[in-house]
Amino acid sequence: MTAKKNGASPDQRRKYDEAFKAEALRLAGESRSTQAAARQLGISPKLLYRWQQAQLVAEVGSEEVARDPEVRALRARLKRAEQELDILKKALVIFGQPTR
Repeated sequence: MTAKKNGASPDQRRKYDEAFKAEALRLAGESRSTQAAARQLGISPKLLYRWQQAQLVAEVGSEEVARDPEVRALRARLKRAEQELDILKKALVIFGQPTR
C-alpha cells in the first residue's frame, strides 16, 4: 500500500494560533456574513462557526445558555445597539457638538 502524493493525509490538519482565531472572530463580528468572513480568510465557514460557538460558551459559561434562543436574540439586539451607538458617536465627531 502506498501513501497518496497529491495532498495531505487526512490526519494532518491545519493549526491556527490564537492570534489568527481572535482576528477571525473580530472580522466575523464586524461582518454581516460569517460565511463571507470565512471566505475572505480562506477557512471553512463551519470552522469559524465552531470558533464563534466556543467563544460564546466561554463568555456565558455554559453551552446550554449559549444555545438558548432568547440569549442569542438578546446578543443580536445588543450587537445592533452597539453598532448604532458607534455610528452616532462618529456622526457627533463629524458634525461637532453644539455649543451651549
